Amino acid sequence: MRRTGVATIISTRRLVAALTAAGLGLTAACTAGGDKSDDGPKADEKQTIQVWHGWNAPHEVKAFQDAVAGFNKQHPNITVKLVGGQTDDRITNAIRGGNPPDVVSSFTTDSVGQWCQSGAWQNLSPYITKSKLDLNQFPAAVRKYTEFKGVRCAMPLLADAYGLYYNKKLMKGEQPPKTMSELTALAKKLTVRDPDGTIKVAGFMPSAQYYEHQVQHLAPQFGVTWLTDGGKANFAGDPRFQAYLKWNKELIDWYGYDNVKKFLRSLGQEFESSNPFQKGKVAMAIDGEWRTKFIQEEASGLDYGTAPAPVSDDRASSYGGGFVTGTVIGIPRGAKHAQAAWEFVQYLTTNTEALVTFANALGNVPSTIPSLSSTRLTLPPQFRTFLDVFKNPASSTTPPTPNGNDYVVRFQKFVQEEWEPGKVRDPGAALKKLDGEVDGALKLAGG
Repeated sequence: MRRTGVATIISTRRLVAALTAAGLGLTAACTAGGDKSDDGPKADEKQTIQVWHGWNAPHEVKAFQDAVAGFNKQHPNITVKLVGGQTDDRITNAIRGGNPPDVVSSFTTDSVGQWCQSGAWQNLSPYITKSKLDLNQFPAAVRKYTEFKGVRCAMPLLADAYGLYYNKKLMKGEQPPKTMSELTALAKKLTVRDPDGTIKVAGFMPSAQYYEHQVQHLAPQFGVTWLTDGGKANFAGDPRFQAYLKWNKELIDWYGYDNVKKFLRSLGQEFESSNPFQKGKVAMAIDGEWRTKFIQEEASGLDYGTAPAPVSDDRASSYGGGFVTGTVIGIPRGAKHAQAAWEFVQYLTTNTEALVTFANALGNVPSTIPSLSSTRLTLPPQFRTFLDVFKNPASSTTPPTPNGNDYVVRFQKFVQEEWEPGKVRDPGAALKKLDGEVDGALKLAGG
């Protein structure tokens, strides 16, 4: 998940991940060769390891190189060859062909379930145990999105945390809302319309079609539990999904669905300087920590603040948490220098200096609790909100499954195409039908 290039598309990868889920599972199952971790050279032998990652913008590549510099000093016998611009498809094909790199990094946390279950990414538990690595240095939500059914095949490498951005000029002295009822009231108060109802300035746009307001980021603020303990869909079983839907539809209906559609069509691109929050067309918006970097570079005169995202009124005590996700890194099956690869993975994901160097350059959250308090972090003051959200015990993520985020994609589609336009009269029945569709897909994927 690239988060700093101006033309970056963040939301898209989460929505398309499920489209390739079946293919990823199939190719992983057909992977040539087994785990070669015991056959390669020891970590103290002279060798070259190849590391594939997804960053490719010049400043991103340099950031990775700078973060790796400390590893080179600690392990002069290991030469690290970095290869940027790699996709999950390329990584999977290399593993399937029996000629993978030694280390792989991905922006797609939704695929962790597939990689762990199939063994396409090695189980890191033996390395972790031998190294006596303390996993408690990572927040609970982060530990959840790097393992599947007890198999930890990934480690976290930087993170994303979501919170509320607000335009101080448009807020006119109002404080950021902490609950959904406060958000709704303030959204109505701050909205500016033309006489025909056309939205000139939206106090807050509730539609799941508005950039980062997709269901994956807003529904958790209602405390939803995506899956049952048995790994089945929980849309009909958890009343908090209907609470989210009710809030969403009531505010959309207040704006008028046709007005919402018209407003959405009028907006600029999310990852360009025409972003509507940066242009003062929305007063409040949910977004990731990287937005601070965009504002710094594209709208430096904008007077804005950040705060945790509001929560449902019955969960006021959980205010401070939010949705979290991030980049993951691991060792593919068939890696020829697995011992050295683990030394590299361990360093890059736990060394505070490396994480802070990387975070400063990319505008992302460093992914260990110790690194959050580093005095070397040079990010803008508004960034502090996201450091706090990241380590908050109330923060959550979407759990991995054998077919990626298919269940999230299906819920997002339901909300966009059926719920928001007002096509659904009985949400309970619709969610029960959705559960059946999700469970059927999970069964086909081996879930």
